[in-house]
Amino acid sequence: MCLGIPMKVIEKDGEKAFCDLGGSKREISLKLMPEVEVGDYVIVHAGFAIQKLDEEEAEETLKMLKEVNYI
Repeated sequence: MCLGIPMKVIEKDGEKAFCDLGGSKREISLKLMPEVEVGDYVIVHAGFAIQKLDEEEAEETLKMLKEVNYI
């Protein structure tokens, strides 16, 4: 099963960005969504940002993933 994870963009450098997930910093590609900015929440799948989402929705999803010990 494939799952996209919400992450917050904390740095951006052209077509790549660094995101935070529970205090862990991950590098992702913005090739599919170059309009993403620092502070945005994105769904990350296979190392690519594939969708923007609002902070409330991201936090709710992260909370559910933590409850089932996925993250």
